[in-house]
Amino acid sequence: MSDDTGAEGEAVERHEVSRVIPADAATIFAIVSSPSGHVAIDASGMLQDSTGEPATAVGDEFVIHMDREALGDIPMGKYDVTVTITGYEQDRFITWEVSGEGFPSIGHYYGYRLEPDGDATIVTSIYDWSAVADDLKPYWPVVPLSALKASLGILERTVRVSKDQNTT
Repeated sequence: MSDDTGAEGEAVERHEVSRVIPADAATIFAIVSSPSGHVAIDASGMLQDSTGEPATAVGDEFVIHMDREALGDIPMGKYDVTVTITGYEQDRFITWEVSGEGFPSIGHYYGYRLEPDGDATIVTSIYDWSAVADDLKPYWPVVPLSALKASLGILERTVRVSKDQNTT
C-alpha cells in the first residue's frame, strides 16, 4: 500500500522519472521493447524471467514470470503476467498494460519515452494508475518511485555493458 501524495497533499496517480543515458535511442529501445530487457532492468525484484519476442507494434504480447514476494506486501508468490503493448513508436515511445490468468488489466500502465539529446537519450519511465478503480487506488502505486529511478540506472548500466561487449 502507498500513500503517495504530491507537494500540496493531492493524491498522485502517475509517476514519471527521467535520466539522460549516453546511448542512442535505438540501442535503448531494443532493451525496453524486449521481454528479456524488462527482466534485466527491473529494480523491483518482481520480474524473474520472460517468454516471447520483442514488441514491434501495438497489440504485441509477451509473458513475464513474476515473484511478488520480492515486494513483501501481498503473498501472491510466483505467477505470470501478459504484457500487452498499448502504445508504440519505434525508438521513441512504448507503453504496456499487464493482465494475467484470473485477472484482467485493471487500468494501470507502464512505459518509456525516449528523446534524443545529442549523443545521448533522455529516457522517461512512466507509471500511470489514474484509470484504476477508486476502490483499488489505496493499494497503488505497487512499484515505488525509487524502483523506477533505480531501473533507469540499471538500464544505463545494461546499455554500457552491451556496448562494451560489442566492442571487444
